[in-house]
Amino acid sequence: MEQLKHECGVAMIRLLKPLDYYEKKYGTWAYGFNKLYLMMEKQHNRGQEGAGIASVSLKNEPGTEYMFREKAEGKDAITEIFSRVTEEMKGELLMGHLRYSTTGKSGLTFVHPFLRRNNWRAKNLCLCGNFNMTNIDEVFSFLTEQGQSPRIYGDSYITLELMGHRLDREVERLFAEAKEQGLQGTDITDYIDNHVEMANVLKKTMCHYDGGYVMCGLTGSGEMFSVRDPWGIRPAFWYQDDEIIALASERPVLQTTFDLQAEDIRELKPGQALIVRKNGESHLEQIMPAQELSACSFERIYFSRGSDRDIYQERKRLGEQLTPAILKAIDGDVINTVFSYIPNTAEVAYYGMTDGFRQQCYNVRTEKVVWKDIKMRTFIADNSERNDLAAHVYDISYGSLRPYEDNLVIIDDSIVRGTTLRESIFKILDRLHPKKIVMVSSSPQIRYPDYYGIDMARLEEFCAFRATMALIEERGLWQLVNDTYLACKQELAKPKEEMQNCVRAVYEPFTVDEINQKIVEMLRPADMQAPIELVFQSIEGLHEACPNHPGDWYFTGHYPTPGGNKLVNQAFINYVEQKLKREQ
Repeated sequence: MEQLKHECGVAMIRLLKPLDYYEKKYGTWAYGFNKLYLMMEKQHNRGQEGAGIASVSLKNEPGTEYMFREKAEGKDAITEIFSRVTEEMKGELLMGHLRYSTTGKSGLTFVHPFLRRNNWRAKNLCLCGNFNMTNIDEVFSFLTEQGQSPRIYGDSYITLELMGHRLDREVERLFAEAKEQGLQGTDITDYIDNHVEMANVLKKTMCHYDGGYVMCGLTGSGEMFSVRDPWGIRPAFWYQDDEIIALASERPVLQTTFDLQAEDIRELKPGQALIVRKNGESHLEQIMPAQELSACSFERIYFSRGSDRDIYQERKRLGEQLTPAILKAIDGDVINTVFSYIPNTAEVAYYGMTDGFRQQCYNVRTEKVVWKDIKMRTFIADNSERNDLAAHVYDISYGSLRPYEDNLVIIDDSIVRGTTLRESIFKILDRLHPKKIVMVSSSPQIRYPDYYGIDMARLEEFCAFRATMALIEERGLWQLVNDTYLACKQELAKPKEEMQNCVRAVYEPFTVDEINQKIVEMLRPADMQAPIELVFQSIEGLHEACPNHPGDWYFTGHYPTPGGNKLVNQAFINYVEQKLKREQ
């Protein structure tokens, strides 16, 4: 599939022993940083545009730095930031972040963590997260109505300012308490540092948001926290023993870094926060009531590491469940069919697919037909030349099929835009002269944008949507488009909580097979000889394979939050208005 930029990855470590304990036991003052580095490298799949780290020391005296941060851009950002780590930066609290931009905003300014400075230790806040908020306009208005003036219009900066504002109020509350108790001078400071209630701050901050997120932070006084959205859209896992508390976006990261079993690790629940006090005491607290579980199914299909015990089995089941549909597509001719996959994320689904045939006593022929050769660099500015180079990202195993005799069944994890199929994969597969190509997707048709942290925001990007609009045009159903456009307009006039996704109506007149056939027509290169058939996973098959991750808005349009419905209606309005503008 075309590479999708994913929502980000987070990593946190709280060292629970004195710092010299780790140096004596593990032979280095950098024990915590070494573990953080490993956690971030193991999550490199979640962000390659930039990375950042932060640390907080609990022991530094006034007049010396106690809160550190390093950030860098590019695919080598992790190596770069850790090369700058010095012994002066060591601390008990460590945090790391890997970034993919999902809003079009790139540059070092937008790389996490974000830092808010203050002369009071407890008011210093460092924030990072795996998130995308659908209602940042509402939160921005809330802040400005209070007299604040955020420097940048973006969910990261606005969240930092909103949470920083609530942290200020929490510190001021404790200041008043300390004065009432007759404390003076640095005794007031110590009282504040030892009594900050981050749950108060989080409850008064996160209630304003609609979106998918895992929000992580450190304070200058030594508080550490991570909070998950109430729908459980984005994932977070954590572990604790007598030496460390650690949290990451994916479970295998913790297993590998700390040599753990899956059962040792706990998942942060929807709406829940893991909070670690300055003294190292930790607890879980429900920050917001949990909503209907909508854990992201795309995490299981594509984004998360396939080395996770459960994800590995789920991806195999996704492939296995496609066996009947594939058998139908090749007219039962397994003997004259070669099975393969698009590297690399579809490999596990491929094992499941071939296992499904073997379970039915078929002796399948398997080959590695496609190779991901190189990552092309776009150093040529001309689009046509760049597209020609991109067509060679993949290569084939010549001689892996019997020309004009063998069908080729080839599985990918998903088909999103279709650009790579059209510009590269179909062209090179045709060189093998297969009798027929059956292109299989282990996920259902992607029909709707994501608004929770993945760069799928415009309807016209999806080949399923483009094919549907082409069918509408062919059959003279433009009244459906007009009706849907007006319905979307009417929905946007309602309170957000009452809005429905009206875009679903454009798909209703067509079967999956009809849309599949139109996708083939649109993606098939003009000079291609082999016939093509598409086979997609069913919605029912998706839920059967991934029963604990029911979030399927990409495929069904059932958004878990009101903001999703609002934005998809707006996306359709934008599509129609831009189309009309082009035609004028």
